[in-house]
Amino acid sequence: MGMMKRMKDMKDMVDAAPGMMAQAQQMSMQAQQMAAAQQAAAQAQMAQMGQMGQAGGAPGVVGPAPTGPDFEPIAGVTLEQFAAVSKGVAAFNYDASKLVEIAASRGIASYDWEQAHHGWNERIKANPAVASRFNQLYRAS
Repeated sequence: MGMMKRMKDMKDMVDAAPGMMAQAQQMSMQAQQMAAAQQAAAQAQMAQMGQMGQAGGAPGVVGPAPTGPDFEPIAGVTLEQFAAVSKGVAAFNYDASKLVEIAASRGIASYDWEQAHHGWNERIKANPAVASRFNQLYRAS
């Protein structure tokens, strides 16, 4: 009796398999569409930020500094200084461990740099205007 029931259960499972496969494929398609939509949104945001950066004029020319609480120095480090130190790491093959050393060579204490590094990265992620300004300053330095 147990053998017959198992065979019936297997037959039911095989009968259900095409429907389960179709459902899995549909979920996969939805996941791909969602990923594509997120990528498109990210690209649109990057393009918008690029246009905002171009509005500042020719490369190397940085317009007047925007104002507001998100542009205030962090631990005494201005966005200009942050961009210059960030660009300086390029000479060291982008070795992030050199950032403290580069900051120190510009008169920024390691403790202040750690605070500024974290704070400016958070502001750049949260505020497109700060990100745009950082990009302008980075390219100009």
